[in-house]
Parts: sequence; C-alpha cells; structure tokens
Amino acid sequence: MDYSSYFKNKNIVITGHTGFKGSWLSQWLYMLGAKINAFSLDVPSNPAHYNELNIKYSSDERINLINSDKVFEFITDKSPDYLFHLAAQPLVLESYKDQYNTYMYNTMGTLNILEALKRYNKNCVAIIITSDKCYENLDDKIDYKEDDRLGGLDPYSTSKASAELIFRGYTNSFFKTKNSNIRACTTRAGNVIGGGDWALDRIVPDCFRSWARGDEVQLRNPNATRPWQHVLDPLNGYLSLACHLTENAALNGESFNFGPSSSYSVSTLVENLSNFYKSAKWSIASNLDSPHEAKLLSLNCDKSYKVLNIIQKLNLKDTSEWTSSWYQSFYSNGDISIKTMNQIEEFMSLD
Repeated sequence: MDYSSYFKNKNIVITGHTGFKGSWLSQWLYMLGAKINAFSLDVPSNPAHYNELNIKYSSDERINLINSDKVFEFITDKSPDYLFHLAAQPLVLESYKDQYNTYMYNTMGTLNILEALKRYNKNCVAIIITSDKCYENLDDKIDYKEDDRLGGLDPYSTSKASAELIFRGYTNSFFKTKNSNIRACTTRAGNVIGGGDWALDRIVPDCFRSWARGDEVQLRNPNATRPWQHVLDPLNGYLSLACHLTENAALNGESFNFGPSSSYSVSTLVENLSNFYKSAKWSIASNLDSPHEAKLLSLNCDKSYKVLNIIQKLNLKDTSEWTSSWYQSFYSNGDISIKTMNQIEEFMSLD
C-alpha cells in the first residue's frame, strides 16, 4: 500500500508524540510528507527519542489531555484529515502508584478526544490506540480476539478496557449516524519494543541501561509470556488501518489486534537481545513482592490479516537485532535521527 498517496500534504494530529511510539509514528509520517500537528505533556524521559529526531512539526504543543477545552480547541484549529491518539499513561506498575491519573489520562483523556471529534464533525479518520491489556485476562492460553470480553485486575488494564467501552458508545451513538463525518477505529497492539524506549520498569530499556553500565539486569517475571513485536510493526498496522478506513466506511467502529503469531517468555526475549549486545548479563530476580501482572498474554490477529492484509514483518530474532542495533548506536554517540530513518526505510522495503 502506498502510504504517501494518503498522507502526503495531509493535516495529521498526533497525541502523545513525545512518547516512544508517538515519536516513531511522527518520524514515519514526516518522511511520508505529512503535515504533523502534535500535542502531549512534557517529554517523559531523559534521554528521549523525541529529542533526537529532526522533525519540522507544523505545530508542537504541550497540552494536558484532561483539559477538554484545550483538546477541542487544538483539534478544531488544526482541521485534521487524520488523527492518531496515542497519549496515555502507558505503564502497568505505574498504575498501581498513581491510579487516579492513570484513569484520568487513559479513560477520561480518550473521552475528551472522542467528544472533541464529535463536536468537530468534519471529514476525519481517527485511530484510537488502546492496549492488548484491555481484555479480561484469565491467565489461560487463549489467543484473545477482538470480540472477547474486556476487563482487567489492575488500574492500567481496566483504564484501557473502559476507554474501549466509551469508544463503543460513541461510535454506535454518534459516529455511525448519517450526519457524522468521523470514522474511527481502535487498535490493540501486543507488547511493543524497539530503540528509543526509555520508560522505567520495562524490560527492554531496563536491559540496555544496565548493560551500558556493565551491570547485570534482573528479570522480574522471566516466565511471563507476551506478544513481543518491533514498534514499526504495529505502527504499520495503524497506518494501514487509517488508509483502509478512508476507503471503507464499513470499518467504522471496528477494533483490531496487532501482534505476532506467537508469544514468547521474558527470558527468551532477553536471551535474544543479549545475542546482539556484547557483555550482556542477566539473572532471575528472587523474592520480589510485585503487584499483579498477567503471566500469559497472546493475541489472535487473524482479523488484521484478513481485512487489512497485515502480517508481522519482523520476527523475534529480527526485532531483537534491530532493537540492539539502535541502542548500540545511541551509546556509541551515533546519529539517532539517521538510525531511526534508516530503520523505517528498511522496514518499508520489506515484503
């Protein structure tokens, strides 16, 4: 699919562009010739992928997603052809420490985006990013499908499930009516890794921070399985979905999983990463009293394949190699902007 034919010279609104996925998406769309209008809170980490990129934003503002008036004002002023909503509190463990703001950002923030779109009501395709954690995870071996029950046992998961329910209410009540000019879908991606992630309590940045210091990383839940995927794979899904939704109104209100065909354990992921990083050391942590996190998680992505013809381009070995290569460039003072663009260009060239 020729993405540039859809996004070149189009007004794009991205929320959460200073974050991990948002910075990669911004770079990709900028390379496609899009006019990027973005807002988020302050840069969430130091270092930050956002700070390493050379993107000329049409607008780049700091707006709190909870401020509904500012959100509506921004969207109305920028007149987006496409909107990608990524802004969120993205961490499960952080949701135990700050559950109030987790719900405010992930649930009420999504509500503010949907309400702003409803009031804006000009031709716009919106992709609302939630999470694969939105499913009621019973720690079984089920590959969760888009019509499986929503739920969760922690603030993060339930905040994302709540956002999905609000989306369902808005699409059925407002966006599917004959007077609506908004088309919207939600996406639920598996665990995303890649260069440029500096979040705390995430296994990949924890590994590379430790290894760069010559330290050993301790694995909190080595046997937990997740649908690991390189950041460019779900972003490819988001872009493809936006294009298909432009052409096919019947997709309005649908949800799509994006992820690999298999899930792997934390220890398997780290072993793969260590194969591409010299002096990598890791061990199993003991006697950790951590809050609840699901042990098993796997997605059924048949719908994305059948409807959007989206399949994962990078397997676990490729994902590990690309991720390790990015961090090695960073720690050797390489040009991260060029490294990021090169990986995007290489990804686009893959069949």
